[in-house]
Amino acid sequence: MHLPDEFLSSGTAAGFAGIAALAVGLAVQKVRSAFMRKIPVLKARLATFPDTGASRSMNLQNRLSKLGQEKVWRMAAVGALVFSAQMVNFPIGEGISGHLLGGTLAALILGPLEALLAMTAILVVQALIFADGGILALGANIFNMGIVGAIGGYSYFRFLTRDSRKVGMNFWLSAFVAAWLSVVFAAIAASFEIAWSGMKPFLTALQAMTLTYILIGLAEGAITVAVLALLYRKKFPLETLREEKIYAKE
Repeated sequence: MHLPDEFLSSGTAAGFAGIAALAVGLAVQKVRSAFMRKIPVLKARLATFPDTGASRSMNLQNRLSKLGQEKVWRMAAVGALVFSAQMVNFPIGEGISGHLLGGTLAALILGPLEALLAMTAILVVQALIFADGGILALGANIFNMGIVGAIGGYSYFRFLTRDSRKVGMNFWLSAFVAAWLSVVFAAIAASFEIAWSGMKPFLTALQAMTLTYILIGLAEGAITVAVLALLYRKKFPLETLREEKIYAKE
C-alpha cells in the first residue's frame, strides 16, 4: 500500500500532496480547538513599575486540557500499535507492498481526525527513516491510508450502525465491514493514482492491488474487532462510544 515515488508522476504526487496538506491542516485546527482550553493568567509587568496589587489585569492563554492530555497519550499509544502492525510487509509485486492499515481501528478508538493525524505521523516516520513509501508520494499515501482508510472507515462504520454507542452484534459486524471496506477502497484509490500517473493500465493495477487487499481486509476486520473487544472489556474509552462531540465549532 505504501506507494514509492517512481509509481507516481510529479503532477499526481503534487496534487495529492496538496489534498493531504489541506486535510491535515483542517484536522490540526479542529483537534487543537478541542484539546485546548483558555485559562486566565496575570499579565507580565516591567520590573521598573512596582506591583501595588491593585487592578491586576489578566490575559487568556491556551493550555492543554485534561481531555487533551489524555487523548495525546492515546494517540501516541494507538499510533505505536498501528506503526508496529504496518511494519510487517509482504511484496505484492513490482515495488508495491501489502500490510495491515489500521486506519479504521485508530478512528474508532481515537476519532476520525485524531486518527488522520496519527496515520500522518506514522507515514512521515516510515518515509523519512525507514524508506517505506516515497517522500514525494507521501501525500498520496496519506490520502489512501489516512483519508480513505481512517476517515472513510469511520464514515462507513457510522453509516452501517444506527447507534454507534450501543454495543451489540451490529456494532461488531459494522466495525468488521467498515475495516474491510476501508482497505479495499484504499487499494482502489492507489490503483487510480498509479493509472492516472500513466505507470500501469488501470485494470492491471486494480487487479494487482484489489485482489490482494480483499484478503488483507478480512484480516484487518478480524483484528479490528478483536482489539476493540479487548479494549471495551477493559473499559478503555473508545471515541465512537462517546455521547458528546468534542470538536469545537469555529
